[in-house]
Amino acid sequence: MSNVHNFFDLSGKLAVVTGASRGLGQYMARALAKAGANLIITSRNSDDCAEFIKEIQSLGRTAEAFSLDLRSETSITGFANDVLTKYNSIDILVNNAGCNIRKPSLEITWDDWNTVLETNLRGMFFVSKAFAPSMIACNYGKIINVGSVTSVFGTGGIVPYASSRGGVLQLSRSLAAEWGEHGINVNVLAPGWFRTKQNDVLYQNEDWYSYICDRIPMKRPGQPNDLDGSVVFLASDASQYISGQIILVDGGITTGSTKAIIKK
Repeated sequence: MSNVHNFFDLSGKLAVVTGASRGLGQYMARALAKAGANLIITSRNSDDCAEFIKEIQSLGRTAEAFSLDLRSETSITGFANDVLTKYNSIDILVNNAGCNIRKPSLEITWDDWNTVLETNLRGMFFVSKAFAPSMIACNYGKIINVGSVTSVFGTGGIVPYASSRGGVLQLSRSLAAEWGEHGINVNVLAPGWFRTKQNDVLYQNEDWYSYICDRIPMKRPGQPNDLDGSVVFLASDASQYISGQIILVDGGITTGSTKAIIKK
């Protein structure tokens, strides 16, 4: 029998992943399941998760879907109460669900702003708050808040979104400072340019695609599985002494680099 401890093994852990009916949330949930975690996943309509639930169960993990509307306090508290009544506590929370509205700033309405900030920032806080007492009781918890490269730099045309993602970083640092004494790690996982349903319209523009690839030092957008290692790392014992940090999975775009100038 090997005495080597697998710091990335999530066997027996229970992970909640919000917004996992499709896109990057589903890829991250799948990565956690492959590392051994059992899953609770959410979507605004839990029926949208049916096929994914079957896939996770085929891996030998348990999986259950719940409906969750991040703009509704009643939905958030009801969801958390249902989960904690059944499971008593969770080990991992991935706050992934979010939305975006692409408009020039002069066209952004009051309701546009509220939709994005209430979903991406307020909802994230109140989901974390709902599960934190059970984590505190266990003196253990991994909270992974999904941000983006706009957590650290500005981008025109999506100002409410960028504002919310900047807030995610400060929210996470503040919760890490407050809850660290209770054994809770709070970190930000920040993808760079990954193709999703939210931004697919950009990838259909060949000039934009060429431009963004040229700006990324690794010369390509992210592939969904590029997030697997980072989300498992932040959910596992391997990151036990890491909290209040941001991991940018962005191919290097936030280095701000341009093409290297090398003397021959």
